[in-house]
This record gives sequence, C-alpha cells and structure tokens, in this order.
Amino acid sequence: MRSVLAYTAARLLLFGVTYGVLYLLGARGWLALILAALISGLVSYIVLSRQRDAVSESITARTDRMGRRLVDGAAHEDASEVPDAPSGEKSAGSGRGEGGSGGPDAAETAGGGAGHGAGEEAQEEKEGAAGTA
Repeated sequence: MRSVLAYTAARLLLFGVTYGVLYLLGARGWLALILAALISGLVSYIVLSRQRDAVSESITARTDRMGRRLVDGAAHEDASEVPDAPSGEKSAGSGRGEGGSGGPDAAETAGGGAGHGAGEEAQEEKEGAAGTA
C-alpha cells in the first residue's frame, strides 16, 4: 500500500510541476491541462518505472493473497457444510436436487438455499407475472 501511495504522490507532483512550467510558458486552460497530462505521463513512464514495478508487485501479491483466502474459505465451507452426507446426494432442505423437497417453502425455511436469495425470488415472480399478462 505504501508503494501505491508513493507512486501516486510522485505522479501528482510530476503533473503539478509540468503544469506550472507550461503555465509559465503561456499555456492556459484546457490546453495546459492536456499538455501537462501528456508530458507528465511520458516522463513518469521513463522516470518512475521502478516505482511502477513496485506497485505492480504489491497489487499482484495482494490479489494472490485474496484469491488464496477465497479458495481456503470455500474449501472450509464445503468441508463443514455436509460432513456425513453420501457423495452424489444433496442435503435435505436445500430446495434443490433429489435430496430436498424441491418446493419453495423448503428453500425459504432452509435459509434460501444455495444461491437462491430473496432478490431472485422477486425476479421470478416478476417474470411469472409478465408471462401471464
């Protein structure tokens, strides 16, 4: 996170200096802003390459950590969800598959089932009402 802040501050400083120089040279308004953005972008591409690489590594490491945590959390959830159910069968009350009752009441009483939230039920009711009209 520190590398991201340092890189952002350096880019803003470079933009400010470039804008100031252009202002002193007579560029005003949108012309000065656009030229400052282009020039500072080109200069930062060359001058700030090490900082940009550090930011890239920081972001990549963070997304890798988040991905591992998501996978670990999903594995933990899968392991603790149905510990004694035989493979191939769904747990009773999930509202899906052969193992559950399959009715809408079963899905509501079981906490909505996997991936079947209140928003989806409302959308199904809207689609059903639109189909009958």
